[in-house]
Amino acid sequence: MDPATLIPTPDQIPVGWGCFQILLTSTFYLHVLAMDTMLGTAIITFIHHFSSEGDSLPVTREISKKLPYIIALAVNLGIAPLLFAQVLYGHFLYVGSMLLGTFWLSIFLLLIIAYYSAYINAYRYKTMRAGRMITSGITMVSLLCIGFFLSNTMTLMLHPESWVRFFDHPDGFLLNFGDPTLIPRYLHFVTSAVAVGGLAIALFYTYKSSRGHKESSRWIQYGCNWFAGATFVNFAIGFWFLGSLPKGLIIPSTLIGGLFAFFLVLALITAVLAVIAAMRYRPLPAAGLTLATLLFMVLVREFLRASYLRPWFSPTELTVQSDWSPFILFLLFFAAGLVLVGWMLKTTYAAFDSKEVQS
Repeated sequence: MDPATLIPTPDQIPVGWGCFQILLTSTFYLHVLAMDTMLGTAIITFIHHFSSEGDSLPVTREISKKLPYIIALAVNLGIAPLLFAQVLYGHFLYVGSMLLGTFWLSIFLLLIIAYYSAYINAYRYKTMRAGRMITSGITMVSLLCIGFFLSNTMTLMLHPESWVRFFDHPDGFLLNFGDPTLIPRYLHFVTSAVAVGGLAIALFYTYKSSRGHKESSRWIQYGCNWFAGATFVNFAIGFWFLGSLPKGLIIPSTLIGGLFAFFLVLALITAVLAVIAAMRYRPLPAAGLTLATLLFMVLVREFLRASYLRPWFSPTELTVQSDWSPFILFLLFFAAGLVLVGWMLKTTYAAFDSKEVQS
């Protein structure tokens, strides 16, 4: 069977594909920042429940209080890039999610479980003992499973030649273990989250230090060490991922391949500089360089997807039925939503600050 016959016909779009691509890239970048902070801090918290200090670590108490808010932020910031990806690549994304439909639908249940276990850990932290490890473990495992299922979906959509397996297994339990990039891609995402989670801890205690909090320097070093260690590991995983890519997929002499290589080199440079800053316990420069690294890696991801889909589809092939009014209306509501989210974050942190001052 010709896999091309399995690709659905894409819908028309109201404006040029470039507008949606810019929105997809920018919103996914914001989602990655929140998502990495969410998963990374959840993993760090769970691991340190096994340490000798365990629950006495103040950082685990701080994370437990803030993790529900970070989960909510990550989920809300993830809606927009998913919608924009459906606009441009919906005929691939739909099939990818359908192949593992059972796991895809379980994402919503896992998200509810992660959210509620994080809330239980936040509001019952002082009264629980062993329950802290259990609830934080449930949160971490649920988030890791969600990431794994999403990684499967995003890789399945890139391989129409593998879609024919559906006719032998139409039960919605197909995972993409046949793709050699799946495991390194997933581990690269998880390790990156641990690094960003560590850096978030260092930045939080840098802020606390500016407010006169004692012993902040210890936790700044603590977060920076997590960031540097995880990033070192991620260098190895990243090269494993690059080595697992199909031969001939990236051709540097082409525009897409050249841009892929260019932004990848920039990402490596900024990541190395970020590690150096972290090892010197300078979280602010490390954060600036990490923001640049994540942006470059998001762009690398876009060019990699374009390389995979090149034999099958390009967004330039989408039919444009010009109608700017719905798009402009959406942008207005989108901007208002960002302002509202910013106000909510400001209000939330003001409430946290007032509680800390009173205590």
